[in-house]
Amino acid sequence: MAFNELRETIAKVEADIAAGPVVPHVTPEQVRNYLASRYDFHEKMPLDDAIADVEKMLREWHVQVTHPRYFGLFNPSVTAASVVADTLVAMYNPQLAAWSTSPAANEIERHTLGWLGAKFGFPADAAATFTSGGAEANLSAVIVALTRAFPHYGEDGLRGLAKAPTLYLSAEAHHSFSKIAHMTGLGRRALRTVATDSDLRMDLNDLAAQVSEDRRNGCAPFMVAGTAGTTGAGAIDPLPELARFCRKENLWFHVDAAWGGAAAISPVLRHHLDGIEAADSITCDAHKWFSVPMGAGMFFCRHADAVAEAFRVETSYMPGKAHGAVSDPYTTTVEWSRRMIGLKLFLSLAERGESGYAAMIEHQARMGDLLRESLEGAGWHLVNRTPLPLVCFTRDGLDIDQFLAALYERQIAWMSQVRLGGGAPVLRACITSFRTTATDVQKVVDEMSGLL
Repeated sequence: MAFNELRETIAKVEADIAAGPVVPHVTPEQVRNYLASRYDFHEKMPLDDAIADVEKMLREWHVQVTHPRYFGLFNPSVTAASVVADTLVAMYNPQLAAWSTSPAANEIERHTLGWLGAKFGFPADAAATFTSGGAEANLSAVIVALTRAFPHYGEDGLRGLAKAPTLYLSAEAHHSFSKIAHMTGLGRRALRTVATDSDLRMDLNDLAAQVSEDRRNGCAPFMVAGTAGTTGAGAIDPLPELARFCRKENLWFHVDAAWGGAAAISPVLRHHLDGIEAADSITCDAHKWFSVPMGAGMFFCRHADAVAEAFRVETSYMPGKAHGAVSDPYTTTVEWSRRMIGLKLFLSLAERGESGYAAMIEHQARMGDLLRESLEGAGWHLVNRTPLPLVCFTRDGLDIDQFLAALYERQIAWMSQVRLGGGAPVLRACITSFRTTATDVQKVVDEMSGLL
């Protein structure tokens, strides 16, 4: 099937978005009233009309996260190959719960995950799966870590444990772990917040002190969650030191590399992830720095036996157990029915190749460096340090809310604000688009000066 027409449409949409506004000006009432006036679903509407109307709403009432001047959260511009992939998946609708119903889809995902797992330094027999996102991948890590640390957890739950499990992470870690502590029954009080250093990296001395104190108090430390690219400031925890500490203390070492993990494929950036190869499990999101559409998380675990134990299940209404060196994903993952998430990464890799993808990631890192240099040259104060393209900055006397409102009103760019280490709010700008150019960066910095 030819997809040339779709690719031409994608290219036109990309060009239109780049030439248009970044930020919408709309209220909830406007959108709700519009929908209520046109879509009571009593009357049929020609599909072409409905499609055109929905596209109009998305074009006008949507922060254009694929815009080259969207410097916001981790919502990237997306490759044309990944859009085609999502179209193919919707058309054929493979169901990945059982290997026997979708052999090609399952093997395409397995092949793709195996390639990236090797980049992380994981063995060929590691377990890996695509997930709905980083939160599900982190949830999977906690469940598998509990299962391995406490053999009776799966059957008896936390009430069968003699001691209360505790999990360690920094205040800069992703807050999905707070939800996960609730969902797994650990309770939010089981989370231990470890201090950070001046670069917002987890402090090993404080970690060691807290683990020791918890053991003296009758708790059962079982897991440390390090981060490779925090959401707020792009901090990378000291992964080699954390790995050594976890081995010594017999703790599960998880690395949440939802965003920063893509650096593993870059010869220029890979060394910033040194130590990730010693992790017990890794989270990485393809829908962040790999530039494919939502949602496409990934979970990697070097202990395939623990994964199989954590998610084992049998039922007569599913196909019989797969034979040979395969497993049915519904027996090794959180999810049951699941879309073919991985094709968008597979096709994008096939089109660009490893070197092409590395170049795309390295380009964004260079744009981050340029943004830092340009901001400093324009008199702004940088407040974070990271090799990743995420820049936090401010200046004396700045009213953050007022500044952002003016930034949006004039359609200069989309940025956000963040508090780092409990300090005052600062501006946060992240290069999330491989289409962002040096011209875009300089234009934003120059026009921001007019707001002061």
